[in-house]
Amino acid sequence: MSARTYELIYIMVPEATEQQVADLQTQVAGIVERMGGTIEKTDPWGRRKLAYEIGKHKEGFYVLHVIQGSGDLIKEIDRRLKVTDGLLRHLVVRVDERQSVAERARTRRQETSRRRRVARGLPPDRQPGEGPQHDGDDDGDVTYDATEGEA
Repeated sequence: MSARTYELIYIMVPEATEQQVADLQTQVAGIVERMGGTIEKTDPWGRRKLAYEIGKHKEGFYVLHVIQGSGDLIKEIDRRLKVTDGLLRHLVVRVDERQSVAERARTRRQETSRRRRVARGLPPDRQPGEGPQHDGDDDGDVTYDATEGEA
């Protein structure tokens, strides 16, 4: 099974010391390393106001990890974090699924476009200077050829 990309966010009590936060980050890194995963990024967001009160806490210390690994690795991290003192909440989200869904949709659109173009007697791929062109940065912006519409 291939490695997948996950985001792990956890919120520690606001009274947590820098050492306690560092210890938990080290513990997560140790689990990831031991189970053959990698941490792509660790981003301590610091102390922030919570969206709603958790227990008696109105603030918490947020930390984000981006992890490459297996489902078993994530299950182990989840199991460990459930019994960690000083942790208000944690959440793991698989992010590579969104990327693969978008890629499949893009491929499906391109294939449909090619089929329609061939059915109309046109070349399968759009030619330079022919109608709207995407600027290639995947944000959906359309650019137009300067010669388009001129007589």
